[in-house]
Amino acid sequence: MKAEVNGAALELVERGTGEPVVLVHGSASDYRTWDAQLEELGKRFRAMAYSRRYHYPNRPIPEDADYSMREHVDDLSALLSSRAAAPAHLVGHSYGGFVCLLLAIQEPGLVRSLVLAEPPVIPLFLPLPPKPSALLKLLLRKPQTAIAIIRFVATGIAPATAAARRDDAKAATRCMGRAILGHDSLARLAEPRLQQAQDNFIKAELLGSGLPPLEREDVRRIQTPTLLLTGARSPRLFHRLTDGLQDLLPHAECAEIPSASHIIHEDSPAAYNGAVLSFLARH
Repeated sequence: MKAEVNGAALELVERGTGEPVVLVHGSASDYRTWDAQLEELGKRFRAMAYSRRYHYPNRPIPEDADYSMREHVDDLSALLSSRAAAPAHLVGHSYGGFVCLLLAIQEPGLVRSLVLAEPPVIPLFLPLPPKPSALLKLLLRKPQTAIAIIRFVATGIAPATAAARRDDAKAATRCMGRAILGHDSLARLAEPRLQQAQDNFIKAELLGSGLPPLEREDVRRIQTPTLLLTGARSPRLFHRLTDGLQDLLPHAECAEIPSASHIIHEDSPAAYNGAVLSFLARH
């Protein structure tokens, strides 16, 4: 089905009845990433997965449009209202987790709980693009986090952006895939999942406004119960970022999913689903 949201038609799949649980996917992805979650969550909740604006099979991004996280936050807000799904349990992966976090800051009344899997909250530590003075301060204060961010930019964002500028979607996807998943996890991806990443390559995401600012005090004010998930095989960057979030969120708990890379819910669906269902049962 389609959900009409802020002038866009977003693909939506819904299962079950009860309290709403809304699944928000990350980059290089769409609603299909949640196939292993929809049926399980739908047994106890009203589970919804949608494709964010410009993601498959929605209308592609116009040539001159910006890929703005704020727009995705506004879309999620409108979706919850239009589907009578507020307050909802929000389950976000990566970029989608950042979207959910911002909505909890912006409109806390819409959010019942948060499940966030490795959101890329780099702006908690460094303004983007990073200034040398800010990078030096972070190196002195949190050297391991600073080194992880530098490595991620150097091996992922920088070469992927260069590839995007020359319209080489495969090279850009490959560069980001290695930086986000790690070489071994990327090599293990099945062909359909690689195709899903290609279906959702959006050049403007790399060349546009990027990640928005995120203030530490705003995160500290979030009163929503939150589950932070990491994959045991994920790059260390995401563990450092999640640690930073846990330090700030007043009602957060953490769980690490064994044998999982950054796409935790796809790599270890049974363990992921168990952790999420246990958390939701308590909230």
